[in-house]
Amino acid sequence: MHPYQTVDQYIAFCPEDMRPKLELLRAAIKEAAPTAVEKISYGMPYYHYKGRLIYFQLHTKHIGIYLPTPVVEEHQKELAAYEANKATVRFPLDAELPIALIKKLVKARMKKNDELEREKNSHHNH
Repeated sequence: MHPYQTVDQYIAFCPEDMRPKLELLRAAIKEAAPTAVEKISYGMPYYHYKGRLIYFQLHTKHIGIYLPTPVVEEHQKELAAYEANKATVRFPLDAELPIALIKKLVKARMKKNDELEREKNSHHNH
């Protein structure tokens, strides 16, 4: 069992100098997705909006964000400065977080989840 059940607890368990950065990231996600449900999943902060939206996790040298595919690939150009693969982007701890870009990724994923839900519902209605 992880010692934390909430994102507040998760952040409190992180090194003190990293907390402001994590709070910034968290605020960006909440601003982009105000209706998303925040919880801990697989031991990391997780946001749910009509399906999986985004996870984040603090590592020794970076903060990782995880978005279900294909959002990361679709923003490859803008993410060129970062280590990014299929569903993960790594932001180095010694650099500013690209808040506008993070919000853009979250919104792109929300749009996909909206579309998926619409498709699901249109199948039910026929």
